[in-house]
Amino acid sequence: MQYHTEHRRVLEFVRNTFQDDYSGHDYFHTLRVYKMAMRIAEQENADLLTVRLAALLHDVDNIKLSPETYENKDRAVEFLRKHSISEAMIKTICSIIDEVSFRGTDSITPKTNEGKCVQDADRLDAMGAIGIARAFTYGGNHNRIIYDPDIKPTANMNAEKYQRHISTTINHFYEKLFLLKDLMNTDTAKKIAEQRESYMKTYLSEFLDEWEGIR
Repeated sequence: MQYHTEHRRVLEFVRNTFQDDYSGHDYFHTLRVYKMAMRIAEQENADLLTVRLAALLHDVDNIKLSPETYENKDRAVEFLRKHSISEAMIKTICSIIDEVSFRGTDSITPKTNEGKCVQDADRLDAMGAIGIARAFTYGGNHNRIIYDPDIKPTANMNAEKYQRHISTTINHFYEKLFLLKDLMNTDTAKKIAEQRESYMKTYLSEFLDEWEGIR
């Protein structure tokens, strides 16, 4: 596929896939991940075509959104084959997609530079102001309460426990969001993550003060 045609078709496919999503994994999440992944890739000398396709397709077979296609990445594979992407590149892209997600103590460090760029971009979108907004959006979408002081965060969850775990949105900061900075792969992402984590900590401090009526 020529670049402009390929880019337009991927964007259209992603928009159609997520047009009814209200969990924080929507079309605009994918766009932000794509833009950040490309920014990181340019700094880290990664292959831009691989990063572009993997970032744009990284959630189309997400286990939370499409468990029936997750294992074999059916949606991503079908789209890539339809648009004449080589089997070797499809295998690489699917491997990157499979490595992206946070899985608690079972989280994977991507094998390739391209995979590291996409994983970092996806994790950065769970941090900072956008990350806060997405956390509460996801919590509301899944009937989670905002906060209960009597429900304590759970530490050191493996993939199975993390996927099945039901907690509060504020606990999610401790169970995932505050872990992400130290899981970044690239120097570019590490610098961005520091600022975003600082913002989240400031927000959470204000939240807890307001909860207690201190401020």
